[in-house]
Amino acid sequence: MADRLYTSLAADEILSGLRFDTKLEKVVLARIAFALSLSIDGFNVPVSNDFSGGEMKRPTFVSSDELYLKTLLSFVHKKADIQEDEFYSNKSLIKYHIDNGCNHLAKMFEECNRNSEVLIKRLTDKVEFSGRKELKGQGLDLFIGRTVLDKKELALEFNNTKKHANSHLAIMGKPGVGKTQFLLKILADIRRQSNYQTNFIFFDYKGDVVDNGKFIDVAKVQPFRLLQGNQNLPINPFVLPVYDEQTINVSAREKAESFASINSKLGVVQKGALTEAIRAAYAKRADMALPFPDFHDVLEIANAMYEEDNKKDDSLIEVLRDLADFDLFWRHGSDVPPIDKLSNRTLLIDVHAMPVLKELVGYLVIERLYKEMAALPDSPVQDGKRTIRTILVIDEAHNYLGQKNIFLERIIREGRSKGIVVFFASQSPNDYQQKFFNFQELLEFAYIFQCEGVSASSMQDILGCSKKTANDLQVEVARLEPFQVIARSGEKTAEFVKFEAEAFYKSY
Repeated sequence: MADRLYTSLAADEILSGLRFDTKLEKVVLARIAFALSLSIDGFNVPVSNDFSGGEMKRPTFVSSDELYLKTLLSFVHKKADIQEDEFYSNKSLIKYHIDNGCNHLAKMFEECNRNSEVLIKRLTDKVEFSGRKELKGQGLDLFIGRTVLDKKELALEFNNTKKHANSHLAIMGKPGVGKTQFLLKILADIRRQSNYQTNFIFFDYKGDVVDNGKFIDVAKVQPFRLLQGNQNLPINPFVLPVYDEQTINVSAREKAESFASINSKLGVVQKGALTEAIRAAYAKRADMALPFPDFHDVLEIANAMYEEDNKKDDSLIEVLRDLADFDLFWRHGSDVPPIDKLSNRTLLIDVHAMPVLKELVGYLVIERLYKEMAALPDSPVQDGKRTIRTILVIDEAHNYLGQKNIFLERIIREGRSKGIVVFFASQSPNDYQQKFFNFQELLEFAYIFQCEGVSASSMQDILGCSKKTANDLQVEVARLEPFQVIARSGEKTAEFVKFEAEAFYKSY
């Protein structure tokens, strides 16, 4: 099995030149060239027998996408099976497509008057969103269950902008009443109906979803079991869109605030120390190919700062040491490159085995997703149907709702136009009554399974019903059978609807 290939001399010169102009890594440009060649020439790709260019190592180019790339090649070249030499070698389809795609890249660059920003915009329109444009306007109308009394089928018109202000959703209920099965059914339906173009990032608190092999297969999700078998997240929370001084300073302060919101022991002094350590860690990597630090860098600098000031280790050092020692996130020297974008990946992040840092891991991933979201163009809409790019799914959401997670709040407020959606699964409507942020107002879909001790005010806020109805429903929700749900009614003549939710195991 070949672990490297060599591009043509012409391809290498094109990649090197574009790296200088675009500031993108050569492997990223090579992947773009590969995708261009696949989409433009397909199985008519010309053979390339020039091996005098640059080296391209297999782990760097392929990363964790081997099955995906083989499937692409098998489909485009109409081959039932792609042999190893055909997949990655000096006489492989990947090499042919890289060399050929570089010629397309060079031609496009000239057509863009050698303006790298125009080139990137054109590439974004052509490659990343071309599939979405083909499916633009596709409705995601999901069967969710039948009414209890007359067995009428109910549909969730998930991305219908004519009927709904947004697509944020909450599922509430005590353990064992069916809310996880309902959630998995909705996610699986969305994946299938969107032709797997709508992605999700799922934080699994209990570890029951990651063990559901059927769901992982149906949803085509990549699981990451943290603190199990040395598996970490190939995500670097320090990646930024640009690395100028102001962006780094803002990001460092935001990270310090994030840490403090999770750990109450971090005071003003620790926040200041963390901010300075992060800034110094960026400075250390400034002239390197990957200009962002990892948690080992930050810990090393923080330790040096404490030693210089004769300070004893405190809660800040403890948190940084845990993040570094547990290797929860990508670190420099890893054989696998960090994920360059989260918004086009479907990930299941299992945190149930972690004794600490669950919320902090979630916070850092949510921050990274928000930074990506802010840079995305608006999600296309056609005939009132919005393209949904990705869904942030937070299980056991009561662990997050009480914290002032500024990035989660921003995603909820700003995500609609970008096609970024948040799903919550929690134990009670009471969880969404937070003084610092009005979650209820921004939840378009709310499904209440059996739960106890629900306040009338939270019921009224979640369902938008009258005070009298909310008082009556306090007793009703405590007596619901498993899989029975109270939700807002789609009919103007009713304040709520009671139905039996469809379960994933029944549908799949």
